[in-house]
Amino acid sequence: MENDTKLAVKQNKASPPQPQQTKPSARPRMSSAKTPLMKPMKISRSSKNKTNKKSKEKKRKKDNKTQKPSEKKKMKGIMPTHFPYFEDDYCPPECVCYGRVVQCSDKGMDKVPYGIPYNARYILLMNNHINSIQLDLLNEYVSMDLSNNSLGNGSESLPNAVLSPLCNLRTLNLDHNQLISVPLGLPLSIKELYLKGNLIEHFRGGAFNGVSELLLLDLSANRLTNKGLLKESLHNATHLESLNLEGNRLKQVPRHLPLSLKTLNLEGNLITSIKKVDFGTLKNLEHLGLARNKIFKVAPGAFRTLPVLHQLDLCHNTLHQVPRQLPEALHSVALNHNKIQSVPRDAFCWGNKSVSLRGVGQTNTRTRTWTVFLNYRVGEQWFTLHATGIV
Repeated sequence: MENDTKLAVKQNKASPPQPQQTKPSARPRMSSAKTPLMKPMKISRSSKNKTNKKSKEKKRKKDNKTQKPSEKKKMKGIMPTHFPYFEDDYCPPECVCYGRVVQCSDKGMDKVPYGIPYNARYILLMNNHINSIQLDLLNEYVSMDLSNNSLGNGSESLPNAVLSPLCNLRTLNLDHNQLISVPLGLPLSIKELYLKGNLIEHFRGGAFNGVSELLLLDLSANRLTNKGLLKESLHNATHLESLNLEGNRLKQVPRHLPLSLKTLNLEGNLITSIKKVDFGTLKNLEHLGLARNKIFKVAPGAFRTLPVLHQLDLCHNTLHQVPRQLPEALHSVALNHNKIQSVPRDAFCWGNKSVSLRGVGQTNTRTRTWTVFLNYRVGEQWFTLHATGIV
């Protein structure tokens, strides 16, 4: 029994080391079981970051995909009410666009087309049936050609100041429309304004609300009278250099013209005489056209008040003699188709300078017409005068 107890004690004493033997055997098992779990934990963190990055990239791609069609839908959905403008590479289907020029002439359209590119500067709309101009025009336009259309002065056709926002406009062509008066509230930036072939009877003040930069104004082939040209008509056109009033109904030389004028065309009117005070204030005038009037009388020295006048056209009138005391700077005088019978000796005589005339006459006995070529000398310079008359 003692031996048995000893053996039991020994076994009990030996029992503690048994778990020690089992622990080391269990540890590697546990480690073998844990190591595959620990390693994925480290990988899972990096994988989470990677998955987060991938998910973010996917979200971004999805957002971009969702945003692009929405933007396209927005672009397609936007339709401005009055005058829409599109991207620079777009062109209205009725027009042809090249560079900054939009060519829409001869298309039979009755309004300004939709889809003018934003970068357009030169708009060509002539030879159509346009009867109104939409609002909200771009202020970047430099030139607009609306000639040969159906624009009038009505509130629906060409409202007052409808063009005033075009602060960069330099050239405006409204030739051959149905305007009965000069449009009001024009941009002060305009340098060339063409209004030929309309029905204009009045040119009131208010066309330019401020000092204008206008250099050229064409009002030819209208119905203007002296009453229609008021004192304040061109009051603000202080830079005007060229004024064309050909083919109107003027019976006298208009007064209160801008002092800056260099070219004045009064041909094809009903003027009968030239007074000495008619051109007294136009000290900068260089070219003067008075052909195809009914002028039979010119006051002595009427043109002498024009110190820099180079060219004078008096063709197709009823003058009986060459005007007296012509200006000293004059180089060309046209007197064809008049009834000239004499050339006064003081016609080309200025101060102490002498004048020499050499003439060659040609007479047609059947029609009683004659032509004279006069070579005249002022000081040391020779000039030529060509005159044809019917006696």
